[in-house]
Amino acid sequence: MDGIRIPDEVAQQAGVPDDLDSSQIGPYRFPSPTRRMIGSRIYLVGGILAVLGALANLGGGLLWVGAGFFLLSYLHFMTSWPLVVQQEEALIAAAVQSEAPVGHASAALGFEGLSSRPAWNVILYSAENPPRSRTLVRLDAVTGQPIDEVYTEQIEPPSDQI
Repeated sequence: MDGIRIPDEVAQQAGVPDDLDSSQIGPYRFPSPTRRMIGSRIYLVGGILAVLGALANLGGGLLWVGAGFFLLSYLHFMTSWPLVVQQEEALIAAAVQSEAPVGHASAALGFEGLSSRPAWNVILYSAENPPRSRTLVRLDAVTGQPIDEVYTEQIEPPSDQI
């Protein structure tokens, strides 16, 4: 099986968004964490409405609800980092950091710490067939700067190829 396939008519009927539709062809753009700003604004409006409701004597617990909404709004705001470095740029920046000529490569986006700062984790394989080494490069997805030292390890050939 080659991944999960959804028939086109089922995807259209179910209203599957383009970024989840496996039949879409073309490069995939990872959604920016700045989308969290939408949630931040919604929680902020909810907090304001809850505080206004508490001031109008609609319920004593509404102040706590408002405080919770304000806290959630703040957390979403503080974690809405812009994704400045895209996947293609991360692959190029990682290839520059590698000591060996690069063959296959893969990039995965992760998030660092409580602030959920985006970071690219890029694995590069040497250009030999089969590859003799692999390199891990971690890049800050906001600034493009390396996070850690570049880690390279030699790959042992399978025992049947010795």
